[in-house]
Order: sequence, then structure tokens, then C-alpha cells
Amino acid sequence: MQKISTCLWFDTQAEEAADFYVSVFDNSRILSASRYGDAGPGTPGQAMTVEFEIEGRKFMALNGGPAFTFNEAVSFVIDCSSQDEVDRYWAALTAGGSESQCGWLKDKFGVSWQVVPSALGRLLGGPDPAGAQRAMEAMLGMRKLEISELEAAYNGS
Repeated sequence: MQKISTCLWFDTQAEEAADFYVSVFDNSRILSASRYGDAGPGTPGQAMTVEFEIEGRKFMALNGGPAFTFNEAVSFVIDCSSQDEVDRYWAALTAGGSESQCGWLKDKFGVSWQVVPSALGRLLGGPDPAGAQRAMEAMLGMRKLEISELEAAYNGS
């Protein structure tokens, strides 16, 4: 059992968000849902909470009303092994959302994500400090991270 899990507070879109995230990520599933009854405070029959799992990590989506919204202070980092994986997650999560800089985006629910190729750590922490600086400068000019461009910058080409 996972001792600590993540609760995502939505206004009314908890079920829609959970279904969306499960569709984007492999090895994901809806675990359970509880619904509001006549006592409220939500509309009877509307999901109150939806528990779901992404790659073995449990989440709970809560329909808590409009009191709180998401911001960039909390984000989820996706470690991508290839450019194809970066491209796939970027396309899925920016659909209806918005792009930011350096591999960051907000999905259609306002949740922040960082879509990061595994190669980035190798390039920014590489043995060539000048190459690492060039890779950093290249990254700062990107929205979606492009591995080939980061590598070219590191190599000075």
C-alpha cells in the first residue's frame, strides 16, 4: 500500500480528469469512485472522489468546488526515454491546455506538467561545463524539449 498519495482538487471535473489521465498514461486505471448523495454538498450522483492509478502511483481526484485552483507551485514530472515519448505526452497534455517554457505545460484542467527527456540530466550535468551551459541556454529557448537540439547545443554544433 502506498503511504502517501496525491489529491487533486477540482471544481466539478474530477471524473473527467481521472478518465483523461488514465487514457494518456500506460499502466493506468480507475480504482474507485464515490458519489454525492442527497446530503450534498455536490449534486446527487456527481463524483465526489475518484481514485486512480498511473504507473503504480495512486491519485485521488476530488470535486471540492471552486474554492481552490491549480498553479505552477506543484507540477508532475514525466521522465521520457525518447523524443517519441516526449512528443506523445506533450501532444496529449497540451490538447486544450497551454504550453509554457522549458518543457512545462498546463493541461486542460490547469494541472502543471514537466515533460522531460532523460537525456536532459546527462547534458546539463555532463563533464563539459561549456557544453552544459550551451544545453541550458538551448533549453531556456524551448517550449517542448527537443533532444536532438539539446545534444547539438551541448556538442557545439
